[in-house]
Amino acid sequence: MTAVTWAATETDHPARAASRRSMSAVTRGARDEWIALFAADAVIEDPIGPSPLDPTGEGHHGHAGIAAFWDKTIATVERFEFAIDDSFAAGDEVANVGTITAFLPGGMRIDTEGVFSYRVGADGLIRSMRAFWEVDRAMGTLRKANDSPT
Repeated sequence: MTAVTWAATETDHPARAASRRSMSAVTRGARDEWIALFAADAVIEDPIGPSPLDPTGEGHHGHAGIAAFWDKTIATVERFEFAIDDSFAAGDEVANVGTITAFLPGGMRIDTEGVFSYRVGADGLIRSMRAFWEVDRAMGTLRKANDSPT
């Protein structure tokens, strides 16, 4: 499978383009490039609300918080695959519908189905990234990985 499979509309939109740059950086492990996609005062809520990844549910704020989020979550994954089935752009935001598959150390994988929204400023930088997904639902997909294409 390709690292990012895009089955959604290709219509150009600043937030859609930013979301695609974000996914690309994640799949390549480009930490500094990914952080640079965000405005200095950006907020990541992934998932939205309290979770094991964000016990307070207040999100990860600014470049320092975003870097800490990368180090705590993204950096612990061996590889990511994004499958985006649909994408809805309106105003300065986009909501992508799809599945993120994370290949974990120890030969395991997990699928996170959800809606992933990005809001950008006039400068094209991401102001907020919000991920609507359920931890228990994703954990229910935890299984041994198979290196063959999915």
